[in-house]
Amino acid sequence: MAIGDGAELFLTGTLGIRSDDNIFLSRNTESDLIFDIAPGVDIVFGKNAQLKGSLTLVDTFSNYSDNSGLNTNLFAGAFKSNFDDGKLKLGFNVSYTELNQNSFDIRGLTRRDVFNAGANTEVEISQLSKVGAGVVFNHENYKRRGYTDSDSLTVPIDFFYKWTEKTDLSFGYRYRDYRVDLGSDSTDHFFNVGARGEFSPKLKGRFAVGLNTRKLDRGGDDTQLGVESAFTYEISPKTSFDFGVSNDFGTSPQGAQQKNFILFGTINTKLSEEWSANVGVNYRSIDYGARTDDYFEGTLGAAYTVNANVKIVGGYVYRNYSSDVAANEFKNNVFSVAANFRY
Repeated sequence: MAIGDGAELFLTGTLGIRSDDNIFLSRNTESDLIFDIAPGVDIVFGKNAQLKGSLTLVDTFSNYSDNSGLNTNLFAGAFKSNFDDGKLKLGFNVSYTELNQNSFDIRGLTRRDVFNAGANTEVEISQLSKVGAGVVFNHENYKRRGYTDSDSLTVPIDFFYKWTEKTDLSFGYRYRDYRVDLGSDSTDHFFNVGARGEFSPKLKGRFAVGLNTRKLDRGGDDTQLGVESAFTYEISPKTSFDFGVSNDFGTSPQGAQQKNFILFGTINTKLSEEWSANVGVNYRSIDYGARTDDYFEGTLGAAYTVNANVKIVGGYVYRNYSSDVAANEFKNNVFSVAANFRY
């Protein structure tokens, strides 16, 4: 529905069902069948204009068949906009999300609220060079004892030099300040070189490699090789392979210091006008100093487009976490199917 000059309102929704054999991601498993209902609205503006953006609001109801005490009603809202006139790029985003999910280092369906805000710009300073900068703020508020609230501020600055018609070399620096209630506050500095653009007719992406240091407010510092990368390789006109590697410092939700090495890859293919499929893997090595844990996640999915307004999606996720601390280990299988609506 048009709501103004260049703006449209869409009604969105998801009806889904999940079969989860380890809802708490614990060594002692407990399974359940979960029903998800997620009505929402999506407002988009600036189509075919230099300034464009969107506002998305979603309210998700999750109902557990055997554990009704876990039922939740969670809200998520996000606004983003960008401006691009060819020489100047500006971006802004802000979001608020209520979560009750597990992850490799958050167990037991822990409630938390996450607020993010960020801005970025890229300016052409000559025919061969550009400068980019940004600022990102993140706040996490946990509702369970044993997990730490946190605030992080990240400021990246990059200089781009046009090496070829489709490739830029980059020289960058990233500052990150991380504040926690449990554990040590930290300050990170990442000095890097890299490149972005089309490296071949079928390969495009970006990478940055350099010196990454972390200093703790309670004394002590560490240095390692920092890596950030993401690439897309076109296997065929209908099939692509997204992959990358990352090596960075981190802080766990319990306040423990981490070194995270990540490898990921996903193959996406369009089988026909209606059908698409994907398969992906994600490996993470988490170094806590005294021990190193390993996390593996594999995904398999398919989607059927009924029409411009309705899409049916199905998926399977396998998770495996191994550790020297036996109580931390888990395995998890999740099967899901959902209908997505957008009118």
